Amino acid sequence: MKTCLSLLLLFLGLCQAQPLVGEQSVADVLEDNEDMDISTRILISNNGTSELLLEVSSAYTSAEKSRIVDALQSFHQSTCIRFVPRRNQYDHISIQSRGGCYSYLGRTGGMQVLSLMRSGCMYYGIMQHEVNHALGFNHEQTRSDRDQYVKINWQNINPSTVYNFQRKNTNNLNSPYDYTSIMHYGRTAFSINGRDSITPIPNSSVQIGQRKGMTRNDFLRINRLYRC
Repeated sequence: MKTCLSLLLLFLGLCQAQPLVGEQSVADVLEDNEDMDISTRILISNNGTSELLLEVSSAYTSAEKSRIVDALQSFHQSTCIRFVPRRNQYDHISIQSRGGCYSYLGRTGGMQVLSLMRSGCMYYGIMQHEVNHALGFNHEQTRSDRDQYVKINWQNINPSTVYNFQRKNTNNLNSPYDYTSIMHYGRTAFSINGRDSITPIPNSSVQIGQRKGMTRNDFLRINRLYRC
C-alpha cells in the first residue's frame, strides 16, 4: 500500500525532484570488460539493488500518468523491483515524451531517459517492454541461444536496424526461450519487403512477439537477475 501511494504521489507531481547532487556515477567505476555477460554487468551496475529511483515528466496528462502507474505496478506485484520517487539522487530514470519508445540498457549513471512518446508509446505492453530494457534485458531474439529457435532473415531487414537482431553474449538465467516474451519482436519487425525478418524454427507457424503484457518467463528472469 505504501509503495502504491508513493507511485501515485510521484505521478501526480506531489513528489518533486530536486537538483542533481554530486554523487559518483556507477559508469565511472564499472570497468569495460567485453567478455562479461550482460546479466553480470547489470548486477554490478545496479549495485545489487532492486530499488530504482524514478521521476516522470509533467508533460503527461493525469490519464497518461495513470497508464504508466498501471504498467509499473505490474513489476511491484510480480517481482521485487520497487520504483521509488527520486528526490536529489544522481542516478535515476527519467520518463519523458521524446521522439519514440526507447530506453538505454541497464543502469548508465546520472539521469537516464526512458522515452514514452505520448502519441504512440502509451500502451501497457510497450511501457513494460521499455522498462525491461532499463532493468537490463535485451530483445529475446538476440539471446545467445537464439539460433536454435529462430532464423534471422538478414536480407529482409532494414540495414539501419540490424543491430536489433544481432546475437548477444547473454546469461539466459536458466530460462527457456520465450516466443511470446514482451521482449520478442514480431516476425516482420523492421522488414523492408513485408516478408519475415524473424522465422521461428523448427515450426515456422509459431506465433512470435506481442505487446499485451509480460509473460511468466519475463517475470521469472527479473526475479532471478535481481535475486528476489
